Amino acid sequence: MTKLDLNPSEFDDYYSRYINKLSDVTKLRKGFEIGEITLIDFFKSIPEEKLTYRYQPEKWSVKEILQHLIDTERIFMYRCFRIARRDTTALAGYDQNIYIKPSEANTKSLDSLLNEFTINRNHSIALLNSLTDEDLSFIGNANGGAMSARAAAFIILGHDIWHMEVIQNNYL
Repeated sequence: MTKLDLNPSEFDDYYSRYINKLSDVTKLRKGFEIGEITLIDFFKSIPEEKLTYRYQPEKWSVKEILQHLIDTERIFMYRCFRIARRDTTALAGYDQNIYIKPSEANTKSLDSLLNEFTINRNHSIALLNSLTDEDLSFIGNANGGAMSARAAAFIILGHDIWHMEVIQNNYL
């Protein structure tokens, strides 16, 4: 299954910003494996003094962005799982901003955050490997709009790229 298999009706237009970061031939399951290595290498390349840097006072630090990526993957894989299991219950949205302060990301070591990311990513990969293409094609409702299970997963991959580009352009 590749990004080309996605139909724009499978996700709200808001998520196009993330989906469009992916190549048309991005394979869903392989993308999670490649993305894990890419993200870890990217964050390990950031100088220590930049990990708690904010380019504006109200912006998140690099560590907080990494925590945000972990938290968002958890939420979107939960959506993917419920939708793939044919759960038609409308799934609530979430306010990403309120997650940052209680996460205390800036008090965690980079190694700790990357370990948390790796464990979470491996869980996501195991879940995707347990689902059929038919399961992943099922469409449910998340945050008030249609979302397929596979769209929820592809969004994670593009979301990671989006934030790595933000860090590259604004923090480094």
